[in-house]
Amino acid sequence: MSRREQILATAAELFAARGFHGVSVSEIGAACGISGPALYKHFPAKDAVLAAMLVGISEELLGEGRHRVEANPDPRGALAALVSWHIDFAINHRALIVVQERDWESLPAEAREKVRTLQREYVDLWAEQLRALDPDLTLARARAMAHANFGLLNSTPHSSLVPAKQLRGMLEAMSWRALGLDTP
Repeated sequence: MSRREQILATAAELFAARGFHGVSVSEIGAACGISGPALYKHFPAKDAVLAAMLVGISEELLGEGRHRVEANPDPRGALAALVSWHIDFAINHRALIVVQERDWESLPAEAREKVRTLQREYVDLWAEQLRALDPDLTLARARAMAHANFGLLNSTPHSSLVPAKQLRGMLEAMSWRALGLDTP
């Protein structure tokens, strides 16, 4: 892990625990084993850390989602790959989900617009697969189904009492039902 990646991961955990405004640059640096001012070698400001964190994960979600769709030309297979990918994300990046929910307003405007654009593209990736399975489905309804599914899967940070392996199975079954489809 590079120093930059370490800073982002550490900041995500700290922001999730205490909120963006509840964490100082010095605290992020100390948690990474560097001084607060040394953090500025990697990011120009604390809000740049938040921006890199949320833009980066949005890019990763979309990029991997596209890769999985391309690798599965059958819409049902592509949707299965998307469901699996988003569950992986939700289980392994709980802190990022909490940070996005709670600290969205602290995100600089340019980064907020970039994240929104990436998220719309990710939603449309799901919607295209849903519509390929059901051509009578309107784009608006398919998008709403994708958003509802994300709400379900992104509730994972609040499911810490269920072991990850059991949680994965539960989320997969619930996700398919939420999309109105039988579990594969």
